[in-house]
Amino acid sequence: MTSDEQKKAVGDAAMRYIKDGMKVGLGTGSTAAWFVKAIAQGVQDGMKLTLVSTSVQTTQLAQSLGLSIKDIIDVGTLDVCVDGADEVGPGLALIKGGGGALLREKLIWEQAKTCVVIADAGKVVDTLGKFALPVEVEPFAHKGTVNRISDVLAEFDIAMLPVLRKKDGQPFVTDGGNLIFDIACGRIEDPVGLAHALKSVTGVVDHGLFLDLAEVALIGGPDGVKTLEP
Repeated sequence: MTSDEQKKAVGDAAMRYIKDGMKVGLGTGSTAAWFVKAIAQGVQDGMKLTLVSTSVQTTQLAQSLGLSIKDIIDVGTLDVCVDGADEVGPGLALIKGGGGALLREKLIWEQAKTCVVIADAGKVVDTLGKFALPVEVEPFAHKGTVNRISDVLAEFDIAMLPVLRKKDGQPFVTDGGNLIFDIACGRIEDPVGLAHALKSVTGVVDHGLFLDLAEVALIGGPDGVKTLEP
């Protein structure tokens, strides 16, 4: 199967976790988009679901497919959230945020009873870090924040400096109005320690390390969909 075929396969496979009447979080990104399309088909077939979104991008896709998106404030605890990942490491430790929606994704994930990761086989790694780690930063006084982030990276023997993400030559701005700095870590030997250290930096809104959040991962490969658990 091609990469897109693998993504569609896992998007469809995730429907096994969706039951009539559920409250469902819709992820962001190219793989999650296939799940949104599968949800739209399920609703057309008669499923009744309450849906919330992790980004403006996903909301727009869902609405274009005839789906109604609710505000998470009005919905509360979700039954399940299905989302993609940029890297899937041991224990289902993840790097997310390549699409720039990491904060809202994490907020939705933490309100879901079950989180399901969907990804193609190329996202599975032995050690996190080859994919650049996104860190979402408050724009005010961000240069000082970046200096403090760099100090944290040095403590974890990560030599690369944070790089401001840009789009069309301008700083990329998240749905929440923040900046993203990407860090080409190479290898993250201590993801738990790094996650805690980054979160403690004043000016850091959140980071793309998603740890101890996913209950299951559906991985699309040449031979079909495989299930991984922590």
